[in-house]
Amino acid sequence: MTMSNIWIVDLEAVESRYTGQWKTFFPKILKEYFDGCYNINVIDGPNDIPNATTPGAFLNFGGTNIYKSAQMVKIARLFTEGKIQPMDHFIYTDAWNPTILQLKYMSQLLQIPVVIHGLWHAGNYDPNDFLGRLIKDRWVINTEIALAQAIDHNWFATKDHQFMFKTNRLFDAPEEDGEAVNTELTGWPMGYLQDLIKPAESKEDIILFPHRISEEKQPRIFKDLATALPQYKFVVCQEYDMTKDEYHSLLSRSKMVFSANLQETLGISCYEALLAGAIPLVPDRLSYTEMYHETFKYPSIWTESWEDYQMHKKELVSQIKLMMEYHSGYADYIESDRDRLTEQYFSCTGLINKLAWYAKR
Repeated sequence: MTMSNIWIVDLEAVESRYTGQWKTFFPKILKEYFDGCYNINVIDGPNDIPNATTPGAFLNFGGTNIYKSAQMVKIARLFTEGKIQPMDHFIYTDAWNPTILQLKYMSQLLQIPVVIHGLWHAGNYDPNDFLGRLIKDRWVINTEIALAQAIDHNWFATKDHQFMFKTNRLFDAPEEDGEAVNTELTGWPMGYLQDLIKPAESKEDIILFPHRISEEKQPRIFKDLATALPQYKFVVCQEYDMTKDEYHSLLSRSKMVFSANLQETLGISCYEALLAGAIPLVPDRLSYTEMYHETFKYPSIWTESWEDYQMHKKELVSQIKLMMEYHSGYADYIESDRDRLTEQYFSCTGLINKLAWYAKR
């Protein structure tokens, strides 16, 4: 009996982001779980695409299409060479990939059924995402509906993100189509971070802004806080050309990571803060609400807009001073949230269990 394949259709690797780490660690995770059950393969693109992201964005908007187009050529060749077997699994580490539609096209016309998994990061259905802010045309809505329908298992890392997708996109589809879309929860495949990030022996009075410099992340608030709290060192990380290792070193010495984000479907940087023994100070909204202990959350209204921030600035400044001065008093909360988030949100248990279920059939 021929062993089924898992084909990982990956994201282009940006060294300063987790996409670079996934290049190495995601295939390794699957091989550790499924050695002898599945053949693990990676479908990637060329290495010579622009590495710099479009300003404020997650990827380079031109380079990502060069990468995905090359992946499509590889997938088509695999079909024409007879290397795709019935019930092979295709795992898209970014579900916003138009090659999913072409994969479905070939699978059904050639009558070689495959199982498609897609990990959703963001899209037009999120009004604070680039696609949500810049593109208002109907084509993008229809494309996301088609992608979700073509994917057998639409994976989300948090309940907040899953609910947003179902509310803002699937309810936009015809009722029978919306019901046909399968959405499921799984943590992101990032358990390896525990081995990469550790607290430094001593902490410094450093507060980090580890997010993209984009309007939905509200860096203006962070920079204004820096003027109100000159006794601390405020660092906007993306303003420095740091490698991942350099960033982790800085994080390990820091006492706090701050967020005023208006978009956050998971929030990897705040989890990294816990691993580094730093306090994640986050608004009580988005994915943060379900993920973090009340100790780490401030009222959402404090930073829902620049005007709201101005009204509540004194309260936020006082909260930061308290946490920075008594950082050691939060150690138990940091440890508790670190362990809970590792288990529930940063190990891809849902996806692993689903693949194991298929393997036993």
